[in-house]
Amino acid sequence: MGRKFFVGGNWKCNGTSEEVKKIVSTLNEGDVPSEDVVEVVVSPPFVFLTLVKSLLRPDFHVAAQNCWVKKGGAFTGEVSAEMLVNLGIPWVILGHSERRALLNESNEFVGDKVAYALSRGLKVIACVGETLEQRESGCTMDVVAAQTKAIAERVSDWTNVVLAYEPVWAIGTGKVASPAQAQEVHFELRKWLQANTSPEVAATTRIIYGGSVSGGNCKELATQPDVDGFLVGGASLKPEFIDIIKAATMKKNA
Repeated sequence: MGRKFFVGGNWKCNGTSEEVKKIVSTLNEGDVPSEDVVEVVVSPPFVFLTLVKSLLRPDFHVAAQNCWVKKGGAFTGEVSAEMLVNLGIPWVILGHSERRALLNESNEFVGDKVAYALSRGLKVIACVGETLEQRESGCTMDVVAAQTKAIAERVSDWTNVVLAYEPVWAIGTGKVASPAQAQEVHFELRKWLQANTSPEVAATTRIIYGGSVSGGNCKELATQPDVDGFLVGGASLKPEFIDIIKAATMKKNA
């Protein structure tokens, strides 16, 4: 199998220059497993990308939280994939539930974004996940499969894609999908990839969990066979992010 554990920190719309420097300083001092055990990517707001990149330890990488769906031009307020490449930013988060919900980004739009970012040489953390209403009505897999399908229809090479399963009802709410709930969806997602892309894509694509991940629950989540890491929100701004990165060692021991 050999899927390398992946931990992403999504800082969302938070931070000042001083706060960002403090967070980076904490990360730089953290004692974490080596790069062959865990891949770490942090995602500050656009305005701090270059600052973070210039200060961050070399074994951690930087991601943008979004980018435009095609080449730049007359798109006020947007940032293109080409600009990120030009700044040396290797990763981008696309399709986060906050953008799907608040900015009405459709499955198709997210799929187009993922395909375009990959075509420009960026690596993508592509987010999928259901709302509480959808989970309670038994639609979880239908929703997540439709979101993944919109990406799979546009992407043939999954090498540079990490799939993040983020149940919307667990983001920032303190409610966490139980390890069994997370494993169930990750297993079904992998099965979907096997049937609809290829067995190789299913076996090698990392599926990470996001939704109120903390220092307290990360170890148990990490032992689940189909959970290949985390996309961390609020806790990525705190020192406990180091503990979450260390959960990668649970996978080696599992």
